[in-house]
Amino acid sequence: MQQLLTAQQLLIGPHGESISPGAVLIDGDVITAVGSVREIERQTSSSVHRLDYPQGTILPGLINCHVHLAFDASRDPVAALLESSDTDLIRGMSARARQHLAAGVTTVRDLGDRNGLITQLRDAINRGDITGPRILAACAPLTPPGGHCFFLGGEVSGDKEIRERIHHTAELGADVIKVMGNGGQMTPDGPGMTDSQFSPGELRLIVRKAHAVGLPVAIHAYTVETIAAAVDAGVDTIEHCTFLGPDGMPDLRDTVAETMAARQIAASPALPSGWRRMWDMLGPERSQAIADRLRWLMNRRVPVLFGSDAGVPISQHGDPVSTLELYEHIGVPVPGILELATTASAHYLGLSDKTGALRPGLAADLIVVDGNPLQDLQTLRSPKLVLSSGRAAVDISDLG
Repeated sequence: MQQLLTAQQLLIGPHGESISPGAVLIDGDVITAVGSVREIERQTSSSVHRLDYPQGTILPGLINCHVHLAFDASRDPVAALLESSDTDLIRGMSARARQHLAAGVTTVRDLGDRNGLITQLRDAINRGDITGPRILAACAPLTPPGGHCFFLGGEVSGDKEIRERIHHTAELGADVIKVMGNGGQMTPDGPGMTDSQFSPGELRLIVRKAHAVGLPVAIHAYTVETIAAAVDAGVDTIEHCTFLGPDGMPDLRDTVAETMAARQIAASPALPSGWRRMWDMLGPERSQAIADRLRWLMNRRVPVLFGSDAGVPISQHGDPVSTLELYEHIGVPVPGILELATTASAHYLGLSDKTGALRPGLAADLIVVDGNPLQDLQTLRSPKLVLSSGRAAVDISDLG
């Protein structure tokens, strides 16, 4: 089915590229034409399904680069996961995926679920069996015995098990390999946030093996030493990327950030939707340190991805705007925030040939909002229409 969407403003994706008024022509799941309303109307027949938004804006769908659909964002998501059967867990993951889509997120990168169930959900969405966003799946993250998130099933000990686990994860159909470089709060009896879980040599092995099977590597890393070792190993993205010293205080090393920038290794801060509550708990000094770190990374031209760590207790599924508000709070201009959450994130996830912009040949992943999101992020909170590969998050006959 062909669809013609028109609006007062069309944001193509990269900052500064817009058409006003603009139109998008969609054929099935692909964008076939983008341009002025008059130009695109000349390419369509009178029978095309048309939706007009004279006060609205059409823009690319958002991309959340760090979510955990297996976690329910409750006070104890680990207990909830452990108590769930595979059937119930997939059902919950599907519902949470739809929450993201309804909020305008048309692509998510899931960075850790139980034993690769996420691939079943991804494949069902790709087949059109159910509605949901595009999913990039990591399956169970690599972690040492009893290490951070060991309960997801990715425990490895030694080079042989590392190789076998990566091979197994690739066979499951993963899109990315996730490795837990440091401990974390979701595993209270395991290694702490400043504890290293893999040696530099093991990280090099992980990256070499993953790249050999065609998969990028995302590392959960808090400390500057683990980040430096990951950069040296050649990982593709660094999750959290907090640059902590052994004492838990910031240790912002310019040389490491400069190497990340030179090699285009992206930082994914994965800050939660409930960041205001988190900052209240941390206090002004530590909160200011988080803001300073983000500015420091951006000032050194380190690529930054949009992600919210959705699923942990302080970060809800389907609330991208609250996390985006953090970037506005630290002084990033709104047009830059929108580019971060669309075109830039697509580029650093290797998806630029599929999504992240409104161009002919790309997937019809887009949202329509009332008003001008370049001036007010809050317009994103109530999308009028969300399409993922041309399929509506809700019945488009109810919209328009």
